[in-house]
Amino acid sequence: MLEVINDFLSGKVLIVLIVGLGSYFTIRSRFVQLRHFFHMFAVFRDSLKGSAGQLSSFQALMLSLAGRVGAGNIAGVGIAVTLGGPGAVFWMWVTALVGMSSSFFECTLAQVYKRADGDGLYRGGPAYYIQHGLKLKGMAIVFSVLLLVTYGFAFIGLQSYTVTHSLQNAFDFNPQHTGIVLAVLLAITFIGGIKRIASVSDLLVPIKTLAYIGVTLYVIGTQIEHVPAMLETIFKSAFGLDPAFAGLLGSAIVMGVKRGVFANEAGLGSAPNVAAVAAVKHPGAQGVVQAFSVFLDTFVICTCTALLILLSGFYTPGFEGDGIVLTQNSLAAVVGDWGRMFVSVALSLFVFTCILYNYYLGENSLQFLSRNRALLMLFRGLVLALVVWGSMQDLTTVFAFADITMTCLAFVNLVALAMLFKVGLRVMRDYDEQRRAGVKQPVFDSSKFADLDLDRNAWPVNPPAAAGQTETSPQGVPAAQR
Repeated sequence: MLEVINDFLSGKVLIVLIVGLGSYFTIRSRFVQLRHFFHMFAVFRDSLKGSAGQLSSFQALMLSLAGRVGAGNIAGVGIAVTLGGPGAVFWMWVTALVGMSSSFFECTLAQVYKRADGDGLYRGGPAYYIQHGLKLKGMAIVFSVLLLVTYGFAFIGLQSYTVTHSLQNAFDFNPQHTGIVLAVLLAITFIGGIKRIASVSDLLVPIKTLAYIGVTLYVIGTQIEHVPAMLETIFKSAFGLDPAFAGLLGSAIVMGVKRGVFANEAGLGSAPNVAAVAAVKHPGAQGVVQAFSVFLDTFVICTCTALLILLSGFYTPGFEGDGIVLTQNSLAAVVGDWGRMFVSVALSLFVFTCILYNYYLGENSLQFLSRNRALLMLFRGLVLALVVWGSMQDLTTVFAFADITMTCLAFVNLVALAMLFKVGLRVMRDYDEQRRAGVKQPVFDSSKFADLDLDRNAWPVNPPAAAGQTETSPQGVPAAQR
């Protein structure tokens, strides 16, 4: 019954809603993700600079990538190719393209309505922009509860099972012992709060990402002469023009879109919770950075996995097996048996950082519902107990239930996004106007948005000009032009 409900909600209703709204946001924003594409690299470079005592935009990006770049980039892509053929990869790209605009607006809104927590840090996310933007406290509470249940508990248990059993298969480690070690490492990280979680993500996310990309690029390089033909196969299969995969057209679209949505999480309402913690000069800058993270997740990492599978010679139409096995065997077919161990280690790093990300989402939800310190300690204890318990239990049923609650979570967020889209457009236009005027790093002046319920501690009136930006006259004419 759970599977039937989940297939209908996430496989049909949610997919249509996410792709439909993403396309609408793309058109109304004049393709914001394409207009700002090259600007994304400049903002990414600037994000490396942080303020003392505050989290930088780069740290928020690494934390969001900790969640976006996970098992879905290995197992999810394998499932998509298995059930949908090579054409599924094309539809993953399409989904990511429209998802970049959704991510821009949800993360921009998370920055607009963020709140200073009194410790020099910020908190925000859909619950905050629902409460302060839409004035719907009940809807915000529903979102927070769904986020807490889905990411704070269910997904953490499932991921513990995934990582411990992957290591058992590769190295014959005892799952219970691995679960205990994992819980200890997580406890040490949790004690330091969001700053330590961000620091660990800063370290592990680049390592896991670059190592995985490096190995898959090696495989692609050894088969470079076949890459043009494989790309042609992907495009032909996406439209049913390749005879070998003509019968998979419907599956290619459904699996490509579905796996794309759940790999990059654009529009689901999870990433805005970590996007809000960054100290930035303008909300639009964080929107650009988070749109870039969707690009990295799908167009770079998911594409690497897909080409690894399709170029290895191991994959054949009608392959039966799970996505992890397909990726492991594909890599082993090119580099030898150590490829299976590499995938297991990579998956372990991916899942460990995902648990950190999911824990923070749960903590952020709990802090929205209550600032009671004892409740936070209880939550941390329950998470660690769940990690140990999940290492010994097959939580497939729990995961099916969590998929349903995540779909409900996405519905709430997408409705809120649609209702607040005009605010998002205003902020985007303010960002664009400053850039057109020659301002290298636009600054958000909350006095221009006096009608919004903003936290003046987070967004002061008449903030100091950004260092290095173009000087302007009172009429807004750049000094160089005067």
